[in-house]
Amino acid sequence: MSFVPRPRLLCRLCQSRSFSTSYRWLAAGQPAARKGASPTTSSPSKAAAAAAAQAPPRQVVPPPSEQLAAAPRGYGKRVEETWNQRRKDFSTMSSSARWSQHLSRREELKEKFRRPYFRDWGNLQFQKGKTFYPPPRLFKGDVSLYFPNLYGRTLLKGRGSPERDTTPTLAGKTSVISIFSGTWADNQAKSFAGAAQNPALAKLLEENLDVAQHVSVNVESDGLKHMLIRLFLGGIRKQVGEANWGKYFIVKNPLSDEIRENVGLLNGKVGYVYLVDSLCRIRWAGSGEANDEERDGLAKGLQRLIDEERKKA
Repeated sequence: MSFVPRPRLLCRLCQSRSFSTSYRWLAAGQPAARKGASPTTSSPSKAAAAAAAQAPPRQVVPPPSEQLAAAPRGYGKRVEETWNQRRKDFSTMSSSARWSQHLSRREELKEKFRRPYFRDWGNLQFQKGKTFYPPPRLFKGDVSLYFPNLYGRTLLKGRGSPERDTTPTLAGKTSVISIFSGTWADNQAKSFAGAAQNPALAKLLEENLDVAQHVSVNVESDGLKHMLIRLFLGGIRKQVGEANWGKYFIVKNPLSDEIRENVGLLNGKVGYVYLVDSLCRIRWAGSGEANDEERDGLAKGLQRLIDEERKKA
């Protein structure tokens, strides 16, 4: 004989009571009396009924526009449709086009395998890792490349995610951007834009806070080192100051090799400094350890871009 208890079955009356009818009441605009019940016991008061009748109708959320209807989403059916469309496009692609795409991807992987692991460390023996010298004058705006968008954690506290993009922070202001990975590269970037190393630049930034700013980007793709940086966020906050918490980014995902070569980030162990205008265009760049002439060129370039922004206003 089995003594396993059977699941209890609900009668129809209990099943009907287990469901909520509030959605039907909202759709009707006012609550309806239950069938078989007296009006005095089941219907609401006259004041409540009058208030429900005078309440404004519920706003109906319009469907998404045609432009956003096919946008990929991280949930539901639309992602599947997007992947199906990509597979369909690949299946309809000609054999020569598929072969060309395969060859380009294979060359990209071969380049990654051929690259020595300690190449960046080996290149530090030449001029302390300086990969290029900064230009004597600013790049022209109409031929300048745009600074790539980076995504990382900031030093901000409070509600909301501290992770955000760099482009909204850079847009609308002239920015001095320091990019580094590690203490050694950080010191190289400070040789360009540090307050003690370049007081003329620090004075310009302090006097023109409405149109100029200094943004720091700490790039660390190693998971263990990235975790250690997050453990010492309190010390970094004290070092940069509360006013700069939203301008300090800790980026984990590295840039692609193509973007690195285009903007000059050729060595991940070296510090770089970029001067970017209000349209996020790179107008000046420096690498490695700066000398007096390079520090003076950065300060003069910032002054010129500030003057251009003042003329626009």
